[in-house]
Amino acid sequence: MTATTDITKLLDAVSRGDELASKELYSVVYPELKNIARSNRRRWRGDDTLNTTALIHETYIKLTQQADPSWQGRSHFFATAAKAMRHVLVNYAEKRRAAKRGGGARPVTLDDEMLADDGTIEELMALHTAMEALKEQHPRSCRVVECRVFGGMSNEEIAQALGISVATVKRDWVLASVALYQDVRQADD
Repeated sequence: MTATTDITKLLDAVSRGDELASKELYSVVYPELKNIARSNRRRWRGDDTLNTTALIHETYIKLTQQADPSWQGRSHFFATAAKAMRHVLVNYAEKRRAAKRGGGARPVTLDDEMLADDGTIEELMALHTAMEALKEQHPRSCRVVECRVFGGMSNEEIAQALGISVATVKRDWVLASVALYQDVRQADD
């Protein structure tokens, strides 16, 4: 039995509410989630909003606390994890931004070293804002960006996760890249 098959079976069991399967799934997907989280933290250099372990835990909690988790396999799970990771990063960046602007009492964090560099927060928030605009016009292209940028997925993995062809992933990536570049650039002006 392959690791992909194991994950798919565990995902099915978790979808049915099996607590033991949830714990086993965590141990099976943890190494890959850790690689994705490390990649995100390197990409957002200076953005120590969360340390790698906290980012993994927050993402996994977000994934498993869905009302009705129904993943169609490994690729779909990791695409969903990419979206969850993006939201976790953006939520913490928004909290940091609010605190910077006098948002009241200092929030309690897991670790003081998790606070992000202001420039990096602004980059992440600019990308998030541009992705939200992109999602309005081209939701699939936005998902492609989430999977690639926040999930570290290859074109083939994205195609499988989203149920589209590799050629469509490439077209959506080009469309998204241009749109996001223009939106982020306009935000800087």
